[in-house]
Amino acid sequence: MRRRHLLTLAPVAALAACTGEEPTPSGDRGASDGGGRDPGQGPTSEPTAEASTEPTTAPPSRAELLLEELSPRELAGQLVLVGIPAGSEIPAEVLTEHHAGGIFLLQVWESAAAVDAIVAAAREGSRTDLAPLIAVDQEGGQVRMLRGDAARRTPSAEELGAQGPQAVTEAYTSIGEDLAARGIQLALSPVADVVDPDLGNANGPVGTLDRGFGTAPQAVGDCVAAATRALADQGVGATLKHFPGLGRVEENTDFSAEGIEDPITGSGDPFLDSFRAGIEAGASAVMMSSAIYPHLEPDVPAMFSAAAIRDLLRSELGFDGLVVSDDIGAAKAVAAVPVPERATRLLEAEGDVVLTADASLTGELVDAIQEWAEQGQEQARRVRESAARMLALKEELGLLEE
Repeated sequence: MRRRHLLTLAPVAALAACTGEEPTPSGDRGASDGGGRDPGQGPTSEPTAEASTEPTTAPPSRAELLLEELSPRELAGQLVLVGIPAGSEIPAEVLTEHHAGGIFLLQVWESAAAVDAIVAAAREGSRTDLAPLIAVDQEGGQVRMLRGDAARRTPSAEELGAQGPQAVTEAYTSIGEDLAARGIQLALSPVADVVDPDLGNANGPVGTLDRGFGTAPQAVGDCVAAATRALADQGVGATLKHFPGLGRVEENTDFSAEGIEDPITGSGDPFLDSFRAGIEAGASAVMMSSAIYPHLEPDVPAMFSAAAIRDLLRSELGFDGLVVSDDIGAAKAVAAVPVPERATRLLEAEGDVVLTADASLTGELVDAIQEWAEQGQEQARRVRESAARMLALKEELGLLEE
């Protein structure tokens, strides 16, 4: 499994001190006895030169330096990604006042020039040494936010899954090439949900829209891994969604707040294997579901559940990358949750970044994260930990300049 480096939370000086190599064991210094002295000679008062046991230190990375340089407001802002609808502009305050970590493109963009313009505007509004993360839903089939001359058409996951991993590789290579050409670093795909065969097209969020690679965990996992690797080969990060899976629910969490519950999925479930495959293939991010999973934590949406994020995703599946929410701006599933809590509850559960399709909520979300970090050491630690993950991903994707 590719392990993502998580920045430590200590000051930079301490960071460097912990990165040294282990000294060479004394038994490996040479074949002769007495530290290199001729065995026939007597003792000498001159010490024999030995290999230095002083640890070597690596210079701090750009992400580590930025973690120390950013203001509390900037750290909080890095944990919010803001949706920008097609044909609109980025509200100036999103980047200049709230320091949002990036944007994601909403609705259908059919003009490459329009995409290029919004990406350029996002960069111009951000710090020159801290570029925004740009993301988009580009799965293929019906879920393609980039169309026209902005991106080529690719088949749905259902079609690709029926053809197998090679077809997935070809399609996601195309997706990766198109996103990279537009300056987009993160695909909000692939869908790793395994559709319950008893539901099929009655599975509203996935099956109805042909978004799933299939109904068999092993086959879906092979396709998810292929998609993840194909994107990475083009320098684009993959986002597995919607953990721990939406293949067993009927209603779509974007449009309903009732009955979005999966009574089966829990620790050790075979339907998790497709997510495990994507993680092992090097996925950059995992998007949490807003459905409820009673076997994990009753009455709590997965994106707010420590049992789902901390215990299952991070501890059991070993994912140490960026954990993002599904939309918390316009989605019906979280409409009853106060806006500030939509950010802080994710952080409490050991998630990292909230996505809001409603740009007008950006300031309120960043305020909530900044104020929460001021409540105590544990809250401050969590915000820094999540900001460290965001910065590490940005550095990995080539977004941090000296």
